[in-house]
Amino acid sequence: MSGGTDSSVAALLLQDAGYEVTGITFRFYEKDGSTEYLDDARDLCHRLGIRHIVSDQRELFQSTIIDYFIREYMRGHTPFPCTLCNNYLKWPLLRQVADSLDIHHLATGHYVQKRYIDNHWHITNGADTDKNQSFFLWGLPQDIMERMLLPIGHLTKQHIRHIAHERGFLKVAQKKDSLGVCFCPMDYRTFLRNNVPTHNIQKGKFVNEKGDFIAWHDGYPFYTIGQRRGLGIDLNQAVFVKEIIPAENKVVLSDYKSLERMSMRLENHNIVNPSLLLDRDDVTVKIRYRKQENRCTVTLLPDNTLHVRLHEPLAAIAPGQAAAFYRDDVVLGGGIIMAE
Repeated sequence: MSGGTDSSVAALLLQDAGYEVTGITFRFYEKDGSTEYLDDARDLCHRLGIRHIVSDQRELFQSTIIDYFIREYMRGHTPFPCTLCNNYLKWPLLRQVADSLDIHHLATGHYVQKRYIDNHWHITNGADTDKNQSFFLWGLPQDIMERMLLPIGHLTKQHIRHIAHERGFLKVAQKKDSLGVCFCPMDYRTFLRNNVPTHNIQKGKFVNEKGDFIAWHDGYPFYTIGQRRGLGIDLNQAVFVKEIIPAENKVVLSDYKSLERMSMRLENHNIVNPSLLLDRDDVTVKIRYRKQENRCTVTLLPDNTLHVRLHEPLAAIAPGQAAAFYRDDVVLGGGIIMAE
């Protein structure tokens, strides 16, 4: 129960379906100390006549998510905290609390669905293509997916708002969607400046692929693979960030064609059912939430990493990003892109 539209309507629909609902709100991060979301969640539960629990996990969120976020940028990687939070923090915590209360089912306001295929549970796309969140949930284990209830996965955001309005929850119906990373929804560079010692981010060199000096940059953590805008340089041609070298505080620039690759490797992966993913030629991979899928073949290597051979070039593959595998609308697994 985040206090937002989606989790609120999810609770409404579960209660309509006859479930005895308990709402839980995790305190993960509070911008400027604001706890309005706690009041909203508490008020909604009161109106529904359901129990409301608050679990303060701010220290765990700091150590698991925020510290990771900073650490990855300082390694020259591109972190993806929403995947880490969903797969390794939010859902496991939900299961932990449910177990302590002897509650079986787990539910959220995610725009996803699930399907049982060949004795395995799989996350599948939500009905609202614009809000579909399946990309974030490739790492969930079977024991969590089996217990999941996903009451809004078959609905659109517009329909969700209509339900809230129709039932008289006008504030819930009008709430704005959250955008970006919850603890730095705007520019991550400002967040780094405020949370990293000044001496750890120094001016460095933009260089070309041969290593020749091009211009000065503001510090390598402020750039990501594939970036074009915001480089602060004016050349006669479009250039993109191809590589980040933290040890030398260098950022390598190139043309777009040089960003294309035909393979990548993944670590920290999760495979739902190996027979549906490995060594197949009908699998697609996504490395960005709202971008297209690319056909690929996935192989498990002896060191327990995944080799992904792309069937066509894919640009701006950044270490630290998540990659999720699909067949049609079914999530087959995923992992974290490694530095080559």
